[in-house]
Amino acid sequence: MSVRFQGIIPPMVTPFDDSEDIDTQALQGEAEYLIGVGCTALTVGGSTGEGAGFSPEDVRTAVRAVVSQSRGRVPVIAGVIPDTTREAISLGKVAREAGADALQITPPHYLFPPGPDETVDYYRATGRAVGLPIIVYNVVPWATINVPTLIRVLDLPEVCGVKQSGGDIHKLSELLHVARGKASILTAVDDLLYPSFVLGADGAVAAILTAVPTLCVALFDAVQRQDHVTALQVHNRLAPLWMALSGPNLPARVKIALKIQGRHGGRSRRPMTVPSGEDARGIREALEQANLVPVA
Repeated sequence: MSVRFQGIIPPMVTPFDDSEDIDTQALQGEAEYLIGVGCTALTVGGSTGEGAGFSPEDVRTAVRAVVSQSRGRVPVIAGVIPDTTREAISLGKVAREAGADALQITPPHYLFPPGPDETVDYYRATGRAVGLPIIVYNVVPWATINVPTLIRVLDLPEVCGVKQSGGDIHKLSELLHVARGKASILTAVDDLLYPSFVLGADGAVAAILTAVPTLCVALFDAVQRQDHVTALQVHNRLAPLWMALSGPNLPARVKIALKIQGRHGGRSRRPMTVPSGEDARGIREALEQANLVPVA
C-alpha cells in the first residue's frame, strides 16, 4: 500500500479504572497531549497499551475513543496481538469499524510460530479480509520474523511497514540496508533511537516515546536537520531513562513516569504489578536528571 508512516508514533498506554475497565476520558486526554507535542500518529492497544489482553470490545472502545479525539489530525493505528489468522481478521475488522487508519499486527507467537510461507500467508489473508494497511509488529523475541521473510511480507500490497527491533539494532540495520524505501521502517529499539534514525529509520514506535514524547520528537527533528550535537545531547538524556523504565512490567512503569510528569495513565490490569517504591524512585530520579520534572 502507498501509505507511509514516519516520525514519532507513541504506543499509547491504556488507562484502566479501579474496575479494570478502559478509562476513555483519560485515554483521550493522553491522545490530546501526544498530538499537541508533535507526535505524527498514535498506536492504540500495542504492548505498552496492554493490548495482548484486549477483547474485541476493548479494541472497539479504545480505538473509537482515540479516533474521536484525534479528529483526523493524525492517523490512528490499532494494535492487534493474535495467535491465529482468524483472530487477526476478527480483531482487525473491529478496529476498522471503530475508525482505525491502519493495523499493527504481531506474528502468531504462542508455542508454535509459523514458518516463512505461513507467515506471508497470515499477513496476506489478514490484509485482504480487513482492507486496512498493515504494519508488521516484529519485536516478539521468540517469534522474530527474519529479514528474508520480512522482505516477502513487505512485498504484499496489504503491508505498508514494519516496527522492527527483533531484539537488537543489527536486524534493523540489515533490514534498512536491503529494504529502504520499500515500506516504512520504524525502529523499536528504545535506547538506540539516535543511531536508528541516523541509519535511516523512518520513525519509531517504542515505549519510551510514550513516556517522554517531547524528548523523542526533539531527537528525531535534530537528526532530520543533521544537528548531531543536539541529537547526541538528547540521546544522553534518554539513555538513563530507558534503563529506569525497562522491566517485565513495562506498561506499569511507563504509567508511573506519566504520573510523575502530571499525566494520567490510570492503573494496569492484573496481574501486571505496580513498580516497587525503589523502582518508582529510580524512574523519578531519571526524569529529574533529564530535566523533565522539578527536583524533589
